[in-house]
Amino acid sequence: MTTTQQPVRDTQSMVSGMRPKLVEGEFIFCTMRDEHLAERIGDIAMARFREDEGISFIIERNQAAEMGFDCSLPMRRIILEVFSSLEGIGLTAAVATALTAHQIPCNMVAAYHHDHVFVPADMAGTAIDVLRELQQSATSAGFGR
Repeated sequence: MTTTQQPVRDTQSMVSGMRPKLVEGEFIFCTMRDEHLAERIGDIAMARFREDEGISFIIERNQAAEMGFDCSLPMRRIILEVFSSLEGIGLTAAVATALTAHQIPCNMVAAYHHDHVFVPADMAGTAIDVLRELQQSATSAGFGR
């Protein structure tokens, strides 16, 4: 798949253009070493990453519960709707810093077209407000023009 849109590389343009969007649903981060189960989960997982300690997945909460994973820390996903370059610098830092100032943990996942922020489900409303405020203040300061 190709896109005609050019990725944004500079921090200011990425932050002012990020348009954070809270996605429906809750997700669980989990890990395992069982290769056979990992194959089965790979078909339903939003993301998969191989680490030395095992294979990590991000799975929809109901599916994770059905498979017996610990679901005590459900996460919500916020898409940063800016096509950020894989060579871009500073978007993750700006987002993490803003959320840290409000004591909101975050797990960042960078995909090809967008960055995704996973935050504890009970903090998602505050997190989206913080990120929208960050985006607005960047836009007001004239960033990304």
